[in-house]
Amino acid sequence: MKLPPYSIFPIISGDKISLREIRTDDIEDLIEISFYNAIQATTFQQATEMQTKINKDYLEGNSIHWGIADNLTNKIVGTCGYYRGLNHGDGELGCVLLPQYRGKGFMTSAMLLAIDFGISTIGLKRVWAVTNKQNEKAIKLLENLKFIKIADLGDDEIEYELRQIT
Repeated sequence: MKLPPYSIFPIISGDKISLREIRTDDIEDLIEISFYNAIQATTFQQATEMQTKINKDYLEGNSIHWGIADNLTNKIVGTCGYYRGLNHGDGELGCVLLPQYRGKGFMTSAMLLAIDFGISTIGLKRVWAVTNKQNEKAIKLLENLKFIKIADLGDDEIEYELRQIT
């Protein structure tokens, strides 16, 4: 396994989007989707503090968090990454998208790039995700990406696992 941090922060490009490091000048656009430990930022200061914690987690080898950049504008439209379990050969894949970009294929592209990176570069044997039972769009996305529901969790959440890993 090749765990973070990497000598150069990985940038992964697809046709529509690129996964890249989040810069300070991106944070203002991401306040409404900035979360850390399930707590949402409400101010620029809180979002900046959360990003500092996320960067520290990356430097400690516990996670990798990308901004999802629209290739046409280089504007960050969401985030995705692996947040837990990397040192055990599995990774919890999480994602969030700004509301105005939902339903346009950005997240499908981002998840596919992140899944490929997790398997081919990190060497993950298991990729999993947790979502709210009422989040029908997230459930549909996970199922379209061949994730299988494996557990009902407390607090109205469900866990999915990617079963295609070979």
